[in-house]
Amino acid sequence: MALNGTSTSIQPAYDRKAELQAFDETKTGVKGLVDSGVTEVPRIFHLPSPEDLNSQQPKLTLPTIDLQGIDNNPIRRKEVIEQVKDALESWGFFQLVNHGIPNNILEEMIKGVMDFYEQESEVKKKWYTRDMSGKTRVIYNSNFDLYAAPVTNWRDTFYCTMVPNPPEPHELPPPCRLYF
Repeated sequence: MALNGTSTSIQPAYDRKAELQAFDETKTGVKGLVDSGVTEVPRIFHLPSPEDLNSQQPKLTLPTIDLQGIDNNPIRRKEVIEQVKDALESWGFFQLVNHGIPNNILEEMIKGVMDFYEQESEVKKKWYTRDMSGKTRVIYNSNFDLYAAPVTNWRDTFYCTMVPNPPEPHELPPPCRLYF
């Protein structure tokens, strides 16, 4: 179609909500898209055009909390507790350093999560949920904020509520049972 000497391509109507629901209903997440051999990134994952992004935002830095000395120094412990509180209120997450967890345990944990993602989609579907009520202790989904965020991120999430009562081993996916 040409209008005033310019060519225009006509794109089909885009129903973002329907596409989000269709993606969510597969219960396979981004990894499921990759495993299915998708050759084009679905439109729900496209970023807004540069002019729609606010380029005036300051560069943000992830809060990093150093646990060094919290066992021996009550003043340091109070400072760290306040840092954790501030990070959770403003960011919702943070990075810990000097936590004392040996690297081999961290590596095994990462391996367990990676092994979880590498399972067949049918196996992972058992864990896929949007139930954030606290009743579900092991959660796998794609974009916890899938329906609320203005942009869908190319990510899948796996997490497990450990406090106040850690799950029993049988409540965890098999690849994540290493230390139970």
